[in-house]
Amino acid sequence: MAHPTYGAGLTTGPVIEAKGLGVKFAVNRRRKRSLREMFIHGNKRDPNAEGDEFWPLRDVTFEIGKGECVGIVGKNGTGKSTLLKLIAGVLIPDEGEVHVHGKVAPLLELRAGFNDNLTGRENVYLVGSLHGMTEKQIDERFDEIVDFAEIKSRFVDTPVRHYSSGMKVRLGFALISQLEHPIMLVDEVLAVGDKAFKRKCYEAIDRMLANQRTMVLVSHNEKDLRRFCNRGLYIKGGGLALDTDIDAALAAYNEDTKLEIDERKKRDAAKKKRAEQAEQDGADGDGGQAA
Repeated sequence: MAHPTYGAGLTTGPVIEAKGLGVKFAVNRRRKRSLREMFIHGNKRDPNAEGDEFWPLRDVTFEIGKGECVGIVGKNGTGKSTLLKLIAGVLIPDEGEVHVHGKVAPLLELRAGFNDNLTGRENVYLVGSLHGMTEKQIDERFDEIVDFAEIKSRFVDTPVRHYSSGMKVRLGFALISQLEHPIMLVDEVLAVGDKAFKRKCYEAIDRMLANQRTMVLVSHNEKDLRRFCNRGLYIKGGGLALDTDIDAALAAYNEDTKLEIDERKKRDAAKKKRAEQAEQDGADGDGGQAA
């Protein structure tokens, strides 16, 4: 099992390198037995407890250079978010290796780092320090973070468990966007908030990209992908199907999606026709018996 490695930022060469990357999950790893299964199997060991192993990603190889903005496209469940987690070091690959040269600002699952029992203020200092910000840096930027997140003053010292999900995500984005890390990993966070807040998020990302930062973006919003990205990785069936410019990656994904929809319509039509034929045959048989 290979471990991700994180090093000092490079002035030349790729800042993210993935070689033969793969990760393995187990189906039904922690699946609870239903009452029906307990009735059938009694105290016997559940035959499906372990389940089958599957690879959401396998044999994925690519390099990303400094200043690139790369979009990851593909259907739900094809491993896009898993790939970001492997780059971030949240998941450890079972095959291959990933090397990241520079600190990472992870704009993914923005609420995950917050402690619901701590206040908004306490969470900003806790999560900020975990990402390498000093207390002085947080002091200097605290008001800016809270203003950006549009958190009203009466909520700043309220436990985060009383925040709406939108408030938590806004505060998470406002905090992480203050990091000066050279690599940004963004997972669907632009899908939250109203138009005004989205505009602020876009402007913040524009500022970060203007400073030659590198960004990897997972999104189903083609406008966002085309707005920020100059390159696309099309993930299909757990593998890297295409590494090209973002327009070509989206075109391939949309074409595959259209073909899949057409095939599903054909199968549904054939199934309906068989059912109608069976019903007709049954009616003819009943008529013949009655005669």
